[in-house]
Amino acid sequence: MYDAPLDLYARMMLIRACETQLNDVFARNLFPGYIHSYLGQEACAVGVCSLLGDGDKVVSTHRGRGHYLAKGMALRPMMAEMFGRASGICGGRAGEMHAADPAIGVLGGNGIVGAGLPIGAGAALGMQLDGAGAVAVAFFGEGASNNGAFAETLNVAAAWRLPLLLVCENNLYAEMTPFADTVAQPRVAARAAGYGLPGETVDGNDVFAVRDATARALARARAGDGPTLLELETYRWGGHFEGDPKKYRSRDEEAAWKARCPVARLRAVLLAGSDADAARLDAIDAAAEAGVAEAIRFALDSPLPEPERALDHVYAA
Repeated sequence: MYDAPLDLYARMMLIRACETQLNDVFARNLFPGYIHSYLGQEACAVGVCSLLGDGDKVVSTHRGRGHYLAKGMALRPMMAEMFGRASGICGGRAGEMHAADPAIGVLGGNGIVGAGLPIGAGAALGMQLDGAGAVAVAFFGEGASNNGAFAETLNVAAAWRLPLLLVCENNLYAEMTPFADTVAQPRVAARAAGYGLPGETVDGNDVFAVRDATARALARARAGDGPTLLELETYRWGGHFEGDPKKYRSRDEEAAWKARCPVARLRAVLLAGSDADAARLDAIDAAAEAGVAEAIRFALDSPLPEPERALDHVYAA
């Protein structure tokens, strides 16, 4: 957990630096596979994960680096995993979309749309049986709310009053499809009422608003009152993946959302108050940039996994 405004800013800047530099590395053809950038959604991950302890579990998505870093995954092994290197947090087996770190409660990303929802429910059931007061958080996108896994998870979580927080990062586009074109009710949080649990729509670019809503949901879950559905309105600055031409949305729309940049908004709040001056925030920015650059160098210098170890960890010892 971390709650000091400067800590929130530092974590958001770390995610921003990570995504920006990885996009550059990808453009230079130094990254294996795709990049699903989290740029623009930093307040969602930090606002939620800043209130979680190591005993609380998180299930991520294909766009998961923000969640990993917000929950506390170490930068160097996380970065090495992105590059599929042996020094990665999962030995290079997970890559960009499936990294996990159970020691800090990160149960993994998931490349299958919506598949993290029932995994989150299973984790929450285990926590309920354990009785230690921990909570599971399942992140998902608005497109996943049209999947059967969404309906099934909400139904069982509400019926069993599981300590589960369902966090929809609504960035308006399910891959390349405008969400509003596929539903009659574009408010994902409104669907919660049909399953008997509370739903709330929040400004996902305001880290304090996200924290406030998360705090209410966590208190409810820890008290045994069951799950909450949070819908965080946000926007991914890039396409579904790096290289996506983004022909399905306008440059005016992108500019309007970038003007609501979550990092810039938090910086303005901090400068307007007594938490920090520009020099201190600039130093945080520089430290994030330098740390990410060093982690990328570490990853690129790390060895690839040995082919003969490919079947390690397939079966329990």
